[in-house]
Amino acid sequence: MNQIVLMGRLTRDPELRHTQNGTAVASFSLAVDRRFAPKDGGERQTDFVDIVAWSNTAEFVSKYFAKGQMAAVTGRLQIRDWTDKDGNKRRTAEVVADNIYFTESKKSREASIGPVGQKDDYGQSFQPPVESSDFAELDMDDGDLPF
Repeated sequence: MNQIVLMGRLTRDPELRHTQNGTAVASFSLAVDRRFAPKDGGERQTDFVDIVAWSNTAEFVSKYFAKGQMAAVTGRLQIRDWTDKDGNKRRTAEVVADNIYFTESKKSREASIGPVGQKDDYGQSFQPPVESSDFAELDMDDGDLPF
């Protein structure tokens, strides 16, 4: 079985590209803290994991996620062999994402990294104009809910 579940912060904005036949592919990396600190009292170590998302998942992550945002990713580990420009054989491990989930509220996300906007034709983030909607976020205490 090849199943990976990771949770961490994006180290950069997702980079969206398209294959020659038009399939969307997004790449980004997650900074994932290791569960335990070293016994000598040092700091926790962090792993930086390359993630690749395809099709609708790629479009979703590039539209709604940005550098610094916490995310959970489920997928599979993929090992790729390739040759660099100097003719050297290389091997890369990456996670091919099946699903990407929000792991923090919109309010806390915006407080820590600012609003996540769309990207222009040059990949730069911008905040789109506010559109009117029939839906509004409620700002109320949920303390009376039984769950």
